[in-house]
Amino acid sequence: MTSEDREYGAVSRRPVEDEVDVVAEDTQKNAKSDKDKKKGSFWKELPVLIVVAVVLALIIKTFVIQAFYIPSESMENTLLTNDRVLVNKLVYRVRDIERGDVVVFSGVDSWDPEIDLEEPSNPVAGFFHWVGTAFGVVPGEKDYIKRVIGVGGDTVKCCDAQGRVTVNGVPLDEDYLYPGDVPSQKFFEAKVPEGRLWVMGDHRMVSLDSRSHLGDPGGGTISVDKVIGRAFVIVWPFSRATTIPIPDTFGQPALKAAAAVGGATPFLAGFAGAVPLVLWRRRRLSRR
Repeated sequence: MTSEDREYGAVSRRPVEDEVDVVAEDTQKNAKSDKDKKKGSFWKELPVLIVVAVVLALIIKTFVIQAFYIPSESMENTLLTNDRVLVNKLVYRVRDIERGDVVVFSGVDSWDPEIDLEEPSNPVAGFFHWVGTAFGVVPGEKDYIKRVIGVGGDTVKCCDAQGRVTVNGVPLDEDYLYPGDVPSQKFFEAKVPEGRLWVMGDHRMVSLDSRSHLGDPGGGTISVDKVIGRAFVIVWPFSRATTIPIPDTFGQPALKAAAAVGGATPFLAGFAGAVPLVLWRRRRLSRR
C-alpha cells in the first residue's frame, strides 16, 4: 500500500476476498444442510407414501378395477394360463350383463375350485398371499372366469344338427373356441332362471363350467350377485396385451329379437289373460 493510499484511507483488497470466501463457504454449508434435511425428510415420508399408495390401490381394487390372475386352461385361447386381466367392477352398474361378456365371479358356497391351491403355511405367508390375490399376482381360491352364454329367461341348448350351441333357438358361431374343440361333448338343455347366468369356458374340452354343475342348485347357473365384474383387457404379459371384446355372434339380430320377445312374454301373457276378462265384464254390463 502506497503512502498516498494511506493518506486517503484506502484499504487492502485482501480482507474483502477473505470475506467473500467465508460467505461462499457458509452458503455451501447451508445448501448441504438443506439437502441433508430434504433427504432425511424423504426417508421419513416414504413409509407414509407407501401406505397411502396401498390404501388408494385397495380402494380402486375394491370399487373400480381389479387385476386377476388366470390359473387354468379353461378360457384358452382367449386367455392363457398366467395371463393377467383387468376387471371392470363399475360396468354392471350402468348396464346389464350381456351374452358374450367374459366375467369373473365368486364361487364361494357354490362351485368347487378348478385348481387345488396350497394353503399358506403361516400368517405372514397368508398376508402376502392375500396381497398377491388382491393385485392379481396369484390366483384366488374361489374366483372363476367364464364367458356368459345365456342370461335370465334364455334357453341354452346343445347341440343342433350342425353340432352348435343355440340360445333361444339361435345358433352361435363360436370361432373363439380352442382349436379342435367342439361346442360341447355332452348334450344339454337348460332354462336360465331370472337373475342367473349360464356360463361356459372357451376351452370346452377342459372347462368345468355350467355343464358340470347341472345337478347343483340353480341347474348349473350362477347368480348375477356373484359376478365381480367384466374382464375387458389383458395387461400381462405385454406381448399379449389386448382388449377382450364381445364376439360378433352375440350381436345377431335374430338373437336380439328372440331376447326382446322373451322379455315381452310376461307382458303379452298378462295382456292375453286380461282381454277375456274385460270382454266378459263388458257383456255383463250390457245385459244390465
